[in-house]
Amino acid sequence: MQSKEIRERYLKFFEKRAHKIIPSASLVPENYDIPDKGTLFTTAGMQPLVPYLLGLKHPAGTRLVDVQKCVRTGDIDDVGDNRHLTFFEMMGNWSLGDYFKKESIAWSLEFLTSKEEGLGLDPKRLYVTVFRGEDGIPRDDESISIWKENFSKLNISVEVANDDEIIKNCIRIIPLGKDDNFWIAGATGPCGGDTEMFYDVVGEEKGGKLQGKFTDLVNSGRIIEIWNNVFMEFNKTADGKYEPLAKKNVDTGMGLERTTVVMQSKSNVFETDIFESILSAIKTAAKDFNVISGRIIADHVRAAAFIISDGITPSNNTQGYILRRLIRRAVVHSQKIKMEYGLIGETSGMFSLVDIIVSEYATIYPILNVEKNNIKAEIIKEELRFKQTLEEGIRLIEKNITKDVSFLNGDFFFNLYQTNGFPFEVALEEINMRRSKLGLPNIPEDVRAIFLNLFKKHQLISKAGSEQKFKGGLAGTGEMETKYHTATHLLLAALRKVLGEEIVQKGSNITSERMRFDFNWPEKLTIEQIKAVEELVNEKIQAKLPVEMLELPKDEAKKVVTTLSFDLSKYGDIVKVYRIGQIGSKPEELFSAEFCGGPHVSNTSELGHFKITKEEASSAGIRRIKAILS
Repeated sequence: MQSKEIRERYLKFFEKRAHKIIPSASLVPENYDIPDKGTLFTTAGMQPLVPYLLGLKHPAGTRLVDVQKCVRTGDIDDVGDNRHLTFFEMMGNWSLGDYFKKESIAWSLEFLTSKEEGLGLDPKRLYVTVFRGEDGIPRDDESISIWKENFSKLNISVEVANDDEIIKNCIRIIPLGKDDNFWIAGATGPCGGDTEMFYDVVGEEKGGKLQGKFTDLVNSGRIIEIWNNVFMEFNKTADGKYEPLAKKNVDTGMGLERTTVVMQSKSNVFETDIFESILSAIKTAAKDFNVISGRIIADHVRAAAFIISDGITPSNNTQGYILRRLIRRAVVHSQKIKMEYGLIGETSGMFSLVDIIVSEYATIYPILNVEKNNIKAEIIKEELRFKQTLEEGIRLIEKNITKDVSFLNGDFFFNLYQTNGFPFEVALEEINMRRSKLGLPNIPEDVRAIFLNLFKKHQLISKAGSEQKFKGGLAGTGEMETKYHTATHLLLAALRKVLGEEIVQKGSNITSERMRFDFNWPEKLTIEQIKAVEELVNEKIQAKLPVEMLELPKDEAKKVVTTLSFDLSKYGDIVKVYRIGQIGSKPEELFSAEFCGGPHVSNTSELGHFKITKEEASSAGIRRIKAILS
């Protein structure tokens, strides 16, 4: 079964069971730039749905299903082996206070084993884990009972493993502790045990009867996890108590790539149809192909294409740094295999792989087709920039190749990174390759920790200089920054008047020269819409409206701010509300009322003239306006 069919079958299966298909969210989370609140990328299918799992009402209803694009960066160095990826797709279905364990488990087993609607897997090769109880929470006997009942319908006898986790005879259910089978979003809040499904990828005909300690069987690759259903049925309080939730949720996750490996009886994802076309092109273009380099290029270019399509460009900060690292690591390996495919100037032609990626995914993620030329352009630019960096860095490496001191104390690597933008991983590879040819030992891995320590110190220094960026997503507290801060409130209110009250802020950034504002809107604004927004903002500036700050309890503040752009969990019990309009006005008579950390001008007349300089796509479903005050 091809990956496309797996994806389609999953969505149709749950759509038939009253789930609403929702689109994938952007790879860039809404609140990634809020300290301690977000991640650089969407790393799991449930991440965009956390507000709804925590109680917010979802506009699509209580049953949802989707395929979410995800990026995880912790394993970049391991990409090239049999199992690690940076970009992947996570299939998931959710119940928001609707069905619970009985339906979730039954449908999971049905989808996995049904030949008509599902994957048609052999149920006799399925094994499941459940929460065994811990910290005063009882064992999940309900899930155990439901699994037994559903297996019995397939004429499969089932027993439960003891604490030794040994699988033998009819044992198919393995209770595990909190580290394996319990989920919570933070230190407190909704949480619960989960049940995970594992599949014997070898089978008894080839591998003999499956038996042994569960963790050993997983580590050996005999069985692999293919699905995870989390049952959120408790609320963990600040004093560590687990109280039953009145409204219980189900959150599931099933990796498309891993499922495809199982369905196509492959040993790893790079052997599946997901990577077939791109790896074939890399092999054709390479004069000296090797498997590891081919996999790295395929993974990294695929990830880069998706990241760029969601509005990120290579840089030395946040998501841009990860993107730069992916492209540059792919460039290094394209040079190793002497790749020459669709050359432009002095590039390796890696950008040509984008056509293959777009052809594979554009029907599922149309933004790729829209951004195709931009994706190619960014890869070309970064490769040319890196070529210059490589040449300068290689000269320094060759000059110092026999000197151990600066290598071992990490200074050389850090200076190479800070001055030349030369990634540590690439430098280490290049140095060890040259030292090996000279009969010198490799640089010890300990130097990585030393480099990272220097890098973290550098980040702290950089952070101190840009700390204000995180106050409401806006930078700086100088006179112009303060004016732009107030102007964002006028812009948001004007967008709601022109486009509709559903408009919310999705991100913002301010310098002393300009403001940048992201908001939800599915298409390019017309010239007429841009003009209407611009004129409305200037009308309110000329009206000399007072700007009033109120400090209110959160519940009271919600009565003043009628449309929320942010998750209120990041605010304290007492919040600041800025109102723009006549002092003492009723909320419906105000032009703007927003939660905000400030600072602001006291009257809109201080702002000058507002001018929109650019309107563009930021990511899928998100538009970006750049504007100036003069």
